[in-house]
Amino acid sequence: MGKLAFYQATEDNVSEIKELTLKAYASIRDLGIHFAAATADDALVKKNINENICFYMKDEDATVATASIRMPWSPHHGPYEIPHIWWVAVDPQYKRKGYASKILDFVEQDYLAHQLHCPSVSLGTAKEHPWLADMYIKRGYQPVGEADLGKGHQTVYLEKLLLGTEYKKR
Repeated sequence: MGKLAFYQATEDNVSEIKELTLKAYASIRDLGIHFAAATADDALVKKNINENICFYMKDEDATVATASIRMPWSPHHGPYEIPHIWWVAVDPQYKRKGYASKILDFVEQDYLAHQLHCPSVSLGTAKEHPWLADMYIKRGYQPVGEADLGKGHQTVYLEKLLLGTEYKKR
């Protein structure tokens, strides 16, 4: 790991975010899980950047990871009245180097907790994915709900406290 830097994406970053996302979500497509990001085109990436808060991470000159936050007032907000992380992707060329943790730490702590003072954050993943929910639970997320969004899988929602010490189930 070299020098890491975090940036908020603009429309100038559409092609690099799309390229990274499509590579990162190849295994999701192989599992038959229908996440919007898994088949992102330029229009969807541009929409994500314009309607949400999209960050990307560079290691030296390489774009290695991205994560977005859907805010409660955005057109495509999360299920609860708190920020909702989605579209987390790490270029598979750089997997197992801790980049997913680094970008999530930045989003959760540096941005949401310290800059915006958000008490908690949610995210959702496919219940059928073999390891994603467990990864988020190990990061301190707690399951808070499930929904069938008509995408061919069950979505499990998780929430993480960012400020405070007591978890309250919804």
